[in-house]
Amino acid sequence: MEHPAEVLRSDQVELRRWRGQDLEILHQLITESRDHLLPWMRFAARHDREQGAAFLARCEEEWASGQAYHYAITTDGVAVGSISLMRRIGPGGLEIGYWLHHAWTGKGLITMAAAGLVQAGHRMDGIDRIEIHHDAANLASGAVARRLGFTEVERVQTPEGPAAPSETGIDVIWRLETRPAQSA
Repeated sequence: MEHPAEVLRSDQVELRRWRGQDLEILHQLITESRDHLLPWMRFAARHDREQGAAFLARCEEEWASGQAYHYAITTDGVAVGSISLMRRIGPGGLEIGYWLHHAWTGKGLITMAAAGLVQAGHRMDGIDRIEIHHDAANLASGAVARRLGFTEVERVQTPEGPAAPSETGIDVIWRLETRPAQSA
């Protein structure tokens, strides 16, 4: 099974595969940014070291199975957030999800990181689209998709309603079509 590289570079960021030994880094990032993440990320409310260890174990499993590729976002050697490339939107598709430590927002780092995953996705066989999904109230996530040339294709009411305090329960789906896989 084809995987993207374990380390990706894009402008001022380096993405490196999350590993089990990154527990303290992950815990510090989430703990310091809990108030920033809570409106959008329900995991932040219950985060502790045990939950972090479970996430890192899932990162290893999903990487091995090819279901998802989870990366720490770093800049100048400092971990500042997390970004993932996930196969959860059906055959031929990859979804990008991300979050950033509150002290590092507004610097374009998520856009740079997502651009790196777009490039990696373009190089993977059989991928015809890459998507970013976010709640309609999360305008910052929509701005990232827009800056990268994604097109808004749909707004969908989530059956379970809002999952986090600031959400509306309406998912916005942005899509970037990739080149069709080339046959030999």
